[in-house]
Amino acid sequence: MSPGLLVVEGLGLEFTDMEGRRRRPLAGIDMEIRDGEIVGVAGESGSGKSLTALTVLGLLPPLRDVALSGSIRLAGRELVGLMPSDWRHVRGREVAYIPQEPMNALNPTMRIGTQLSGVLRHRQGLKQAGAVRRGLELLQSMSIRDPDRVWSAYPFELSGGMRQRVLIAMAFACEPRLVIADEPTTALDVTVQAQILELLRERATEAGASVLFVSHDLAVLSELCQRLYVMYAGCIMESGPTPQVLGAPRHPYTRALLACRPTIAHRGSPLPVLGAGSPAAPGACAFAGRCALADPRCADRPPWTAAADHRVACWQESPT
Repeated sequence: MSPGLLVVEGLGLEFTDMEGRRRRPLAGIDMEIRDGEIVGVAGESGSGKSLTALTVLGLLPPLRDVALSGSIRLAGRELVGLMPSDWRHVRGREVAYIPQEPMNALNPTMRIGTQLSGVLRHRQGLKQAGAVRRGLELLQSMSIRDPDRVWSAYPFELSGGMRQRVLIAMAFACEPRLVIADEPTTALDVTVQAQILELLRERATEAGASVLFVSHDLAVLSELCQRLYVMYAGCIMESGPTPQVLGAPRHPYTRALLACRPTIAHRGSPLPVLGAGSPAAPGACAFAGRCALADPRCADRPPWTAAADHRVACWQESPT
């Protein structure tokens, strides 16, 4: 099998917090996204899924004494250690980003057309007339019925769903090979959410682009993604085809996440809760402190066990 478009191997991140303690929010992430594939990353808040996406983009927040290890290769090109001047040629052209909150991503003092045409002129080298023409075409491709009105509007004059359509248009403006979407539908109602997901799928298919979709919403991931990675405490717990991971989960953490989803069966009764636990010791399974199935083997990080393309890091699944 040929190497994936994005290959992440042994990605680790350490930094010193404000109290002088050494933190390791990412601990040996392995991930692959193939050409034209939509891959999801699931996990609760604080699991490291958004931080992984930002690390791939080279957009880490200001941190003290940062140590980044491992490898991130995009189309065979190593991104770890890339110079800022080189990143300017990668972001937008090779990999694009759709953030969670469009109101924070868009400049509130500039009209939508000014921002979108600026992307096209800067990244694509288009003249103003060509940027306007292409920008309006992009807005039309987002199923925006009145692109001229949106083009002339300020972000605060648009609904949340409309602003998110604008960000998707910007993401695909430079025809990137990979789009990273970080919970782009979280703040939207269910109907608009479904429309945005369908647009994202259609644009990716038309452009032949791959998508890395980060979300805590398992229902959204099940609808959109072909494969799924489940993260906990900066580690990958389970990965595989989405129907297998969600339909026949093998890791206790994945099963616990699924059990916490509200269903008709839970109406009128409390939802199951994944209780708190003690932090994992260095080198141990990250989930051991909250796992009801933990045993002495969990003092060591579990090996990967694979059944075809469905992989899990759990001693309960290991044949040894």
